[in-house]
Amino acid sequence: MQVALHEVAGQVLRVGIRRGKKERPPLLLFNGIGANIELVQPFLDALDGPEAIIFDVPGVGGSPSPWLPYRPSTLARLSACLLDQLRHDQVDVLGLSWGGALAQQFAFQQGKRCRRLVLAATSPGHLMVPAKLTVLLKMATPRRYKDSNYMERIAGDIYGGALRGSPELVHSYLRHVRWSSDYGYYLQLLAGCGWTSLPWLRLLAQPTLVMAGIDDPLVPFANGRILARLIPDARLVTIDDGHLFLVPSASESAALISEFLR
Repeated sequence: MQVALHEVAGQVLRVGIRRGKKERPPLLLFNGIGANIELVQPFLDALDGPEAIIFDVPGVGGSPSPWLPYRPSTLARLSACLLDQLRHDQVDVLGLSWGGALAQQFAFQQGKRCRRLVLAATSPGHLMVPAKLTVLLKMATPRRYKDSNYMERIAGDIYGGALRGSPELVHSYLRHVRWSSDYGYYLQLLAGCGWTSLPWLRLLAQPTLVMAGIDDPLVPFANGRILARLIPDARLVTIDDGHLFLVPSASESAALISEFLR
């Protein structure tokens, strides 16, 4: 990835671009909560074809924190401004976990600019089938990003799948972490409070691939079913892994997504 700072609508963003085939629409990625752009590098390494664009949301990784809180609609507009700078009229969009909310919002708010939509390990937002309280409490703070021993102990509980009982995978995941601030993490949590896509999911016109991990403690599989049922042109695929299947199951995930985008 080529990484650079871009000033977009008054906000500095750390943007990563993985070059790809110019004849295909670029893929715009929205990452999970607290996650900097490098955390999806294993997936991008496995994905063949399109140019990929990803940025650290304000307050995460190398993007400075904003002065004021934001909403998913704010980041959808910011993403559109970034695409204007990069001279891309239309993109395919992939949202992972928390980033799935941004992907849905972008597809709704910037409908003509979103050709196809991929929703990975995500939900319709505030009105969702929730995780267990013990899982949610572990996600309520950014401690796992700052304490590698703590992350090793809880990774299987919150992410499931291949991270259960595999400390080496946890350390592989952590080596990409670029922590910024607790404030930025809580801004992301605040942005999701009260947000839901349920009232307008039926208005999404894009062909959509919904991907759900079978062993996902954080976003139970039922949420994938809800999204696939309410989005008119959606297809649900299951991955025999946990919440972060784009990383440990990168090859399988990339093959499914590449086929869908073609």
